Amino acid sequence: MIRRFFIRLHRWVGLAMAGFLILVGLTGSLLAFRNEIDRLASPRFFAKPQPGVARLDFATLTDRAEALIPQGQAYWIVAAPDQITVAFIPRKNPATGKPYRLDLDWLYLNPWTGQELGRVKPGESGPSWLTVPILTLHATLFLGGAGFWMLGIVALIWTLDCFVGFYLTLPASIGRFWQRWKKAWQVKWRASTFRVNFDLHRASGLWLWPALFVLALSSVMFNLPDVYHRLTDAILDYRPPPADGMSMSPTGEDLPPLIDFRAGLSIAQRLMAEQAASHGFSVERPVVFQYEYDHHAYFYNVKSSRDVWDRDHTSMTTLTFNADTGDLRSLNLPTGEHTGNTVFTWLVGLHQAWVFGLPYRIFLCVLGLVIAMLSYTGIYIWWRKRKGRKLATLIQSKIQGTPAAAGVDI
Repeated sequence: MIRRFFIRLHRWVGLAMAGFLILVGLTGSLLAFRNEIDRLASPRFFAKPQPGVARLDFATLTDRAEALIPQGQAYWIVAAPDQITVAFIPRKNPATGKPYRLDLDWLYLNPWTGQELGRVKPGESGPSWLTVPILTLHATLFLGGAGFWMLGIVALIWTLDCFVGFYLTLPASIGRFWQRWKKAWQVKWRASTFRVNFDLHRASGLWLWPALFVLALSSVMFNLPDVYHRLTDAILDYRPPPADGMSMSPTGEDLPPLIDFRAGLSIAQRLMAEQAASHGFSVERPVVFQYEYDHHAYFYNVKSSRDVWDRDHTSMTTLTFNADTGDLRSLNLPTGEHTGNTVFTWLVGLHQAWVFGLPYRIFLCVLGLVIAMLSYTGIYIWWRKRKGRKLATLIQSKIQGTPAAAGVDI
């Protein structure tokens, strides 16, 4: 009775999620190679690597950027392997006392020379013009907040359904358990089309169960962060990482910090060196430095020995400090401090294909296709069984000489 209930539950939940999972599976396969797609689609925004040549430091790159945009003051700089991105706030025109109008959103520089690679004006698409729509579809279905929450609910149901699906692969009784369960891991390729689809659905779900569960849980983390944070905090030692989003659309009218951007960078480097010595980690290179207008603080992000992500432009070793006094406000380390934060870091890296290099990106790309396949085979299995039930009902009605029912249990 219990097993029949879970079969029905898995069937209906799977049908409800199928369309969503096919979509996110296929888009996720593409996003596993997001950076590579960006480089192919917009090569002019990326510099050719120069082995053996030292990259310019953030202070020098800031000077180069402001020399190119003299009416703007840098407030955000981020380093990628072959690209530096700078955002500006307009300086004030001394003649009018009003901020200049800057005709750009982003400036891209060569990390080794400081030369301009390109700039993006308001309304124009940047180097991610191709992958941003794919990411938006993947995360929100182009429905904004409603789509974001919708996929979060799907992710939560998917996470729970992972356990239901696993349970249904187990033999109904314990007699000859391992011998009978072994069949669930196999695909009979020479069997009927229905049996091949059924075996693919069951065996793929078993072999890839840990990876599917990680993707489902991490999707909850991304789309239902409050739910994830509360559950994780209740189970593990966890401190939600600070938001590292860039302050939105500073206008030049915002109250400027007492510590300017360049001086703030020097303080950031000093504070990070002190924290590294205090907490026992090493700093490899800077990733992001920005002034957060919303919090009147500087945010400094570096690649460190505590990071597990292998992408050079991604890191969670961060500190923030007061933009007027230089006093440290917070330090966030991705691993080694709090168990929940270490799990969080790994979930992000596994979901975004930021760990284990090219082999894992290939695996995640294939896994996205498998998710779509699991949804398709689930629909096919339901359709064939429904068709079989209708046929059985029709035959029975003819034998009994009664009209066939208008509907059957599916």
